[in-house]
Amino acid sequence: MITRLLEDTLTQRLTKSNKILILYGARQVGKTTLARQILKKASGNILEINADRQPYAAVLSSRNLEQLKGLVSGYDVIFIDEAQRIPDIGINLKILHDEMPDLKIMVTGSSSLDLANRIKEPLTGRIWTNKLYPISITEWKNYASLNDFELRMKLEEWMRFGSYPEVLLFENHNDKRQYLAELTAAYLYKDILALANIRYPEKLRQLLKLLAFQIGNLVSIHELAISLQVNRDTIINYIDLLEKAFVIFKLSGFNRNLRKEVTSMDKIYFYDLGVRNALIENYNILSTRNDIGQLWENFLLSERMKKMAYEKAFANRYFWRTHSGAELDYVEEKDDQLFGFKFKWKTKKVRPPKTWLETYDNASFQVINPENFMAFLDVIPNQ
Repeated sequence: MITRLLEDTLTQRLTKSNKILILYGARQVGKTTLARQILKKASGNILEINADRQPYAAVLSSRNLEQLKGLVSGYDVIFIDEAQRIPDIGINLKILHDEMPDLKIMVTGSSSLDLANRIKEPLTGRIWTNKLYPISITEWKNYASLNDFELRMKLEEWMRFGSYPEVLLFENHNDKRQYLAELTAAYLYKDILALANIRYPEKLRQLLKLLAFQIGNLVSIHELAISLQVNRDTIINYIDLLEKAFVIFKLSGFNRNLRKEVTSMDKIYFYDLGVRNALIENYNILSTRNDIGQLWENFLLSERMKKMAYEKAFANRYFWRTHSGAELDYVEEKDDQLFGFKFKWKTKKVRPPKTWLETYDNASFQVINPENFMAFLDVIPNQ
């Protein structure tokens, strides 16, 4: 059992709060496993509901208080897995929460497509929401009791095969590849196909493949539309859906003072590099690859995102680039301070962009490489 960093927070919120607990995350990242671990610490009778099963789904979409009471009567805690599949789930949870305030409710969803829309408005002020990501480097360090050297040796495997729980537990590389191939074939974005009424489903995978080749680069919606022979609005909609299904995430350009700063296009990254590499069918060792810089950048950004989310460390996140070529891979804006970072796989000295420091007097600069990345991610290896 890999202990997740969210476990203590979620346990506290389920046992000591009367709010509904919602856990979002991509398929197969371990939401159900984590939820069941938390439920072991809850007191009283527990009802676990799979949203695929009837008659549970019918009752939970009924808006009928008597039917809802009939389902949950005698239970102290209910757990609804994959709740995005239940129509009107938000209003029905509101009825349960308001009419049975002592009932503990925990809900998981493998996408925020309909779940967020169906829940946020009717349940305003009644929910705690959290996101679960693939295994973080800190979680794996704690599980495997790795020392400094061992942790650095794991970098290549993480950058090739990603950090989904099952992938990490497979020892054979062929097993890892087969799992990722099956995951990316359709299962990862099953909710998009089922819930979003995709007009051109074959274009979704083609778009993902194009995005996989472009991590770390500015993404042109216009060029993607031409390549896939669909209109611009379709590309924008598909990217939005892939974000809501926790497959990709975006960084926008930072701009405050300079007209020459690039802000019209975003960069797009993958939550998991195993998924990215599966889409382009490239698991080659790092020494033979020409995309090592892109992999390193994506790895650090996704790991930094996990750390900040789990610690509730709030900051605005950007990249920074000027039309003249000056750039930073990553910028955090927090407490009126700007923290600029350059990600380099090779540990050579890099000068900070002169324009960055001259323009923003509240800015800092740091290079993150394999020698110092653990401090960037707040990872303290076991000795």
